[in-house]
Amino acid sequence: MTVPGRVEAAALLLSLDPPPWFLRHARAVAEVAAWLARRTEAAGSAVDRRLVEAAALLHDADKALPAPDPSKSLRHGDGSADWLARHGHPELGAAVAGHPVTRLADDRWYERWSNDASSEERIVAYADKRAGQRLESIAARFASWDRRYPDGWNAEEAATVRRRAAALEAAVCEAARVRPEAVRRLAWTRPALRTARARQ
Repeated sequence: MTVPGRVEAAALLLSLDPPPWFLRHARAVAEVAAWLARRTEAAGSAVDRRLVEAAALLHDADKALPAPDPSKSLRHGDGSADWLARHGHPELGAAVAGHPVTRLADDRWYERWSNDASSEERIVAYADKRAGQRLESIAARFASWDRRYPDGWNAEEAATVRRRAAALEAAVCEAARVRPEAVRRLAWTRPALRTARARQ
């Protein structure tokens, strides 16, 4: 198994024929994740930056799949991991499967994940909570989800999810030795996508 590099990950993303909004989100998450991975490594923690970048760019693959694809019927995140495994990249599975914010409402899943998740898994999950179409705060991201899914969680569940997201933010930012408001994007996706398109 070989973790895809930037151009190979970009080519996989383009193979899904993603709409512009999807591409903007994938790029934002991938660039936030790449920035955090670089900072975490610079702070002295081991992190597979290549895995972080590829998983972050491809985390929502299942959302772009056509209905007949077998991965489309799986729970969000699991579908992306399954599709990537079928395309030769099972090593991205854990980081991709663990990113959905809905996972934070699942007590049993969260207990296991919060104890066992790798740095790479945490970075990808956090980056998704900081990037919609662009880099934003967790509060702004949750406000967006609340508008789009007004019946998503009851008050107690919403409070639990927000508390767990805050704990994730604290852990990732501590490892990167950065304040949440100082998080940025590492611009790498545009040239990778340009190269991948040129090779099509």
